[in-house]
Amino acid sequence: MLFRVISFTKTGVFSPTNLKTIQRGCFGKMSVALESVPKVDIDATGVFKYILLNVYDKTKVNVEPTVIVRGYKRCNYHSDIYDEVQEALQPLDCEPLGGGRISHDPENNKIHIYGYSQGYGKADHEIAAKLIKKAYPNYTITVSDEGY
Repeated sequence: MLFRVISFTKTGVFSPTNLKTIQRGCFGKMSVALESVPKVDIDATGVFKYILLNVYDKTKVNVEPTVIVRGYKRCNYHSDIYDEVQEALQPLDCEPLGGGRISHDPENNKIHIYGYSQGYGKADHEIAAKLIKKAYPNYTITVSDEGY
């Protein structure tokens, strides 16, 4: 079992109003709208399904995708999360990379990432943990391939 400490960064609300691109050195171009998408949006407490997604600016050529984590108790299926996120990100496009579950315990500053999605397969929990670590720096993050 992995043990991680993570931090919280206020990300703000995504607004697709500015689709200019900026130069990102050797990484190529990245859309300003794409950069404004919060990397992590998960529920504040409880156990819930999550998905890892690649987000693309479909209006630009040679724009690097960004990886995001989304997880909500209100969604019974991983595909419900995808449908909700896909609609919210318009005009950007997204692709599910896999899913799993998150147990978020804010009283003890702990997040546990585990399991898989029957529809999308298992997400790379290490990537999810790195993104969540940046959003919740004072938390202990654990990852497991066990459980559903």
